Amino acid sequence: QTFLAVVFGPCDKCSKEKPLRAVYIKSEQLSYCSLCVEMVLLLCINIEICQGFDAGLSNHQLFAVHQVAERVEALGQFVMKTRRTLKGHGNKVLCMDWCKDKRRIVSSSQDGKVIVWDSFTTNKEHAVTMPCTWVMACAYAPSGCAIACGGLDNKCSVYPLTFDKNENMAAKKKSVAMHTNYLSACSFTNSDMQILTASGDGTCALWDVESGQLLQSFHGHGADVLCLDLAPSETGNTFVSGGCDKKAMVWDMRSGQCIQSFETHDSDINSVRYYPSGDAFASGSDDATCRLYDLRADREVAIYSKESIIFGASSVDFSLSGRLLFAGYNDYTINVWDVLKGSRVSILFGHENRVSTLRVSPDGTAFCSGSWDHTLRVSA
Repeated sequence: QTFLAVVFGPCDKCSKEKPLRAVYIKSEQLSYCSLCVEMVLLLCINIEICQGFDAGLSNHQLFAVHQVAERVEALGQFVMKTRRTLKGHGNKVLCMDWCKDKRRIVSSSQDGKVIVWDSFTTNKEHAVTMPCTWVMACAYAPSGCAIACGGLDNKCSVYPLTFDKNENMAAKKKSVAMHTNYLSACSFTNSDMQILTASGDGTCALWDVESGQLLQSFHGHGADVLCLDLAPSETGNTFVSGGCDKKAMVWDMRSGQCIQSFETHDSDINSVRYYPSGDAFASGSDDATCRLYDLRADREVAIYSKESIIFGASSVDFSLSGRLLFAGYNDYTINVWDVLKGSRVSILFGHENRVSTLRVSPDGTAFCSGSWDHTLRVSA
């Protein structure tokens, strides 16, 4: 149970000086800030779902998230606005990623360009011309000192970033990964030394950046792999992938084995994203739905959809607390869902073509969306 309190002080969970609420967990009173209260509530809901699963209840008796969350206060409608528009690509923006410094963004496009932006000033800091069009994947290294990208060249290339604007970045390119079909997604692990890739050849792979050596391959998808996401570092060596076989698969990076598989979508899975705690993940699909899967309960626990939404979801990401799910759609809109209640709390317009990519900033204060209208928009 939680109660509003006009108290300021250090949160018992995150230690930050904020307005506090009294939280009672097993009769013990703790003082949590609003963000940590959300995390605790979601944790308790996941536990209830898992307890139902462990009790041997049949599927129709198991609770969905919105049923367990009836006691949770609903979110009101809120308005987010476009704060910055990044213009410079000559064709469809296909992918983007934030730097850990919460300021810089890397984006890739069908025009064969990869651009590093300052999201505060909208200035371009670096630009790379790839040897192919349709650069479908890009990622920032954890250190912020390198970027990775690839697409129809079937490769993942890593470029070091320097302060010298006149230096030829292409000369320092390092080809790390080689697939037998297009590169659809890439993500550095928790260091700059390893990178995960997904491909249209139906596989994912883990590579050593320095040597280009294949460290582990992941076979199991029956069609093109379109997306992947690495689990939060504290939850272990796993990642989730989704593809054209309508499956979302969770992998152990050490063994190369699929440890969980979910197949409830009716069409291609375009995007997957771990919940901030690492205990669940969301997916967005061409079937016009987003879904939430609880890893401990080993099942789907929520569907985010409306009859009026008939276009596919291209990209999904969670807010920092996990209470909101942002989803970009092919109808040019971004829908914001209440993860607990399953209801839509906001809809954002502005893009003039389909939204192809979306990521929340590392500090949770904004998100950036990329579109086939050739632009990126930073909203808050």
